[in-house]
Amino acid sequence: MDIGYRYNWEQINKKISYRSGADPVIITHKNEYFLFVTISGGYWHSPDLINWKYIVPSRWPMEDMCAPAAISVRDTLYLFQSTFEQRPIFYTTTPETGKLSFFNRWLPALPKDVGPWDPALFYDEDLDKWYMYWGSSNTYPLYGAELDKSKNLVYKSDYKAMLKLHPNLHGWERFGQDHRDTIKPYMEGAWMTKYKNKYYLQYGAPGTEYNVYANGAYIGNDPLGPFTYANYNPISYKPGGFVTGAGHGNTFQDNYGNWWNTGTPWVAVNWNFERRMAMFPGGFNEDDEMHFNTRFGDFPHYMPKQSVKHDESLFTGWMLLSYKKKCIASSIKEDKHADLVNDENPRTFWVAESNKAGEWLQMDLGAAKNIKAFQVNYTDYKSDLYDNDESVYLQFKMYASADGKNWNEIFSNANKKEDRPNAYIELEKAVDARYLKFENIYVPTPNLAISDIRVFGNSGDAFPKTPGKFKATRMADQRNATTSWEPVKGVTGYNIRWGIGADKLYQTYQVWADQPTSLEIRALTLGQKYYFAIESFNEEGVSTLSKVMGPI
Repeated sequence: MDIGYRYNWEQINKKISYRSGADPVIITHKNEYFLFVTISGGYWHSPDLINWKYIVPSRWPMEDMCAPAAISVRDTLYLFQSTFEQRPIFYTTTPETGKLSFFNRWLPALPKDVGPWDPALFYDEDLDKWYMYWGSSNTYPLYGAELDKSKNLVYKSDYKAMLKLHPNLHGWERFGQDHRDTIKPYMEGAWMTKYKNKYYLQYGAPGTEYNVYANGAYIGNDPLGPFTYANYNPISYKPGGFVTGAGHGNTFQDNYGNWWNTGTPWVAVNWNFERRMAMFPGGFNEDDEMHFNTRFGDFPHYMPKQSVKHDESLFTGWMLLSYKKKCIASSIKEDKHADLVNDENPRTFWVAESNKAGEWLQMDLGAAKNIKAFQVNYTDYKSDLYDNDESVYLQFKMYASADGKNWNEIFSNANKKEDRPNAYIELEKAVDARYLKFENIYVPTPNLAISDIRVFGNSGDAFPKTPGKFKATRMADQRNATTSWEPVKGVTGYNIRWGIGADKLYQTYQVWADQPTSLEIRALTLGQKYYFAIESFNEEGVSTLSKVMGPI
């Protein structure tokens, strides 16, 4: 998401400076959108899910809010922070003004170990009842309780366990990079969605670190269960690509009825909990199975202005043109060289010798390409900021050229003090060019550091061929499967896709063409049969899907 991520203050005594945004909750309120985020000192308001304005609230916890709960019912928005102690519930009918009042000044205490960390509020309109769900632990389960609206949302019922993780059964619930760590996994980020009189209790697992943070769901016929594991889990999963991780967010509908799921990709350049936020389209299929589409999830998508039947139709078809392309720069500091901006890895980055205006980086796309959009992703390298004030903004220019000598300016925000550390820019008119040049105007940090400049459009080449000899084999440990395929010449990468039906390939693992042509999928559920397929993609488009293999 392209917003002004706030500088975090939690590591100020260790002098570790970084931006972060995590655990997003987007609420539709009076046909507009409000975004609540961990440790951000406030929240955001948007009319369209694209342009976000930061709101400074009239009241806010001194310790800030972590993984907040938010809900809009009728004309009122309610807000509650994560806590193991007693804390207030806020409310407002005009969240765009920032004015918050106390709805419950001091929510009653629960036993400390089971206090409402990572809470979610849910109102069942049909039953006219309120509920809270919470939990963030690798020891305790996810809890739920009914609330008493007549008494300012105090706990009406005793809390009880809703669900817990079973990594011995569900491969995707295992911790670590590609689920390879033996650390006991964490369950957190509760959210409840009601659909066709069924209750979908969602949770994040196995932990915000690494590439496999995902959202799953259990389904029940009552707000407090019992709940049954969704055999198609996870519902949102993005282990490959530029940004990885999709867990801990919420599910909401936009003003046109389209479903979205938010989540928390992992960055971890300066601190393990340095993160960003993402949102993916999806919804429910004809079998009422909840799913969200992360295929090309960090490539450009259309924002719908009407109800959309097929979430994949939102993909623009603008392909990545910048992967591993040659780069040169005005200067470099230490070993942070220019080619680190083209590797689709947010944890590597170019650093210029100075942070002054005029520092530049140039990229050679190899041939003239039709450029439709680009994204400039800043990072923090030895920064010294722990809060956002009027000095925190980013300005730059972008130029395009056919020959690397004669340049045309295609973007500048020199007249705006915009803070967009992950600035995504769509050009009003596509440009045919071979070379792009980024030129710094202003950064607030001691170092000009950029992790990736990503360029999108189309090359004009033929679409790639479908990979041959694709194989998928379930391993002795049925939580895992091996996949392999023949390489396709000239492609950028591959998408391995799988799911519980030949027409339900909702899971995607993106692999780059310069990586091995084999991949172990470690996100499967014991006792569940799966179908697998593969596609390749290049700078023009995507191949036809391979023959679907399965069930295996």
